[in-house]
Amino acid sequence: MKKKKSTKPSPYIIELNNVTKIYKDSSTGANSAQHALHGVNLKVKPGEFVFIVGESGSGKSTMIKLLLRELTPTEGTINVMGYDLNHIRHHKIPKFRRNIGIVFQNFRLLNDRNVYENVAFAQRIIQRSNKEIRRNVPAVLARVGLAGKYKAKPKHLSGGEQQRVAIARALVNKPSILLCDEPTGNLDPKITWDIMKLLENINEQGTTVLVVTHNADIVNSMQKRVITLEKGVIVSDEEKGGYIDED
Repeated sequence: MKKKKSTKPSPYIIELNNVTKIYKDSSTGANSAQHALHGVNLKVKPGEFVFIVGESGSGKSTMIKLLLRELTPTEGTINVMGYDLNHIRHHKIPKFRRNIGIVFQNFRLLNDRNVYENVAFAQRIIQRSNKEIRRNVPAVLARVGLAGKYKAKPKHLSGGEQQRVAIARALVNKPSILLCDEPTGNLDPKITWDIMKLLENINEQGTTVLVVTHNADIVNSMQKRVITLEKGVIVSDEEKGGYIDED
């Protein structure tokens, strides 16, 4: 009697194997000549902090969308947190995304709701009880330094405070991965460093953090793993790396 092969779980929380993404021409439906990503291989271990850098059009946004399963690859395979994103069933995608927090450059807060309700909204989407929300929301607001601002509307907050609300909203469901797409793009230098220190602290508590950024000062100073994309290809992947100056 043959023994069944035991499949060992992957040691990686994110794994892209030979991933290519070609966008279709909207007018003809045919593939365009431009590869958004071409033959990308990437492996990220749980608990890593990774910067993804590159010029506009290098493929950074496409990579984020692929990791969120907003897009599927033209070629290659993607595995995130044990989910095969090439073959995941449509009804399982929302459950998959609950384990990923996302932070954007423009905050994307609900301007008609206060800080508490903005964060609670993420809990209500996944049908947490009112009791759980009353426990979880104040805890995560305290974690990002906004315990005293829970009644404030976004318009009464500084840019840095608004981004902290966005981070709290991304964290409240205790995601395994935090994706940050230009999280400091609209902030002044001092606030930028405050936000990056917060993200570093979140990472030190076990969350895998990926940050897309154009900010060379941050990348060069923080000395994390740096992945550089150029025209859809990874041209550099360095531990304690820096921002590659194309000039």
